Amino acid sequence: MTRYDGRKNDELRPIKIQVGIIKNADGSCYLEWGKNTVLATVHGPKPIFPKHLGDETKAIIDYRYRMAPFSVSERKAPVPGKREKEISLVSGQALESAIFVEKFPNTVIDIDTIILSADAGTRVAALTAASVACANAGIPMKGLISAVAAGVVNKECVLDLMYEEEATEGTTDMPLALLMPQKEIVLLQMDGNVDRKQWETIIEMATKGSEKVYELQKKALLEKYPIEGELDE
Repeated sequence: MTRYDGRKNDELRPIKIQVGIIKNADGSCYLEWGKNTVLATVHGPKPIFPKHLGDETKAIIDYRYRMAPFSVSERKAPVPGKREKEISLVSGQALESAIFVEKFPNTVIDIDTIILSADAGTRVAALTAASVACANAGIPMKGLISAVAAGVVNKECVLDLMYEEEATEGTTDMPLALLMPQKEIVLLQMDGNVDRKQWETIIEMATKGSEKVYELQKKALLEKYPIEGELDE
C-alpha cells in the first residue's frame, strides 16, 4: 500500500523532542511528531489544596490533555470535551504507573499537555511528551512512557496513522503505551475490529515503534543532561 506521505507501513513519522523549554515549569517538553505539535509541562510535587483532596499514601496525578482551539482546521470549543476528559483520565493512569507516587503523600503533580496542531495520534504524542517532562522535573520514575499508535488501513497493518488514514472508512486504530525499558503495557485502546493475525501484527508494530520512540526520548534527555552511560543502566 502506498501511504499518503510515502512512508513504509512500519515507519514512524519524523519526531523531534526538546527538553526543558518552559522556565516557569518544574519540567517541560516540546514535541513535533509529523504534523502534530505538543507542549507538556509539569508542576510539583506540591502540597494539595484543599487538603481533604489529598491521599496520605501517594501523590495525586492531575493529568490534563487539551487541544488548542486552533489545533484543527475547524476551530474547536475551548471548553474540554468528553474525548479530552477521557484521554486525560486514561493517560494520567498510565503515567501514574511510571511514577513513584508513594514517595510524595498528600501532594499533587500537575501535568498539562496542550496540542498545538493535530494530525492523528495526539494522545500518544502527548503522553510521550509528558513522560519526558516528568523526567525533566526530576520526578523519581520507574522508566519512561513511550507510546505510538498502530492499526489497519485498507486491510493492511500500518504504524503511526496520520489523519487521512485514521479518517478512512473501516480503519482500526490502536494507541499503545509501554513503560520502558520494562516493556510493560500501561495503555491500550482500540477503535475498530481486527482478526487474530492482524492483532498480532499491529501489537508487534506498535511495540517496535514504542522502542524507537524510547530511544528518541533518551537521546533528548541525554542532550539536555549529558552523562556517562545509558539511562536504563
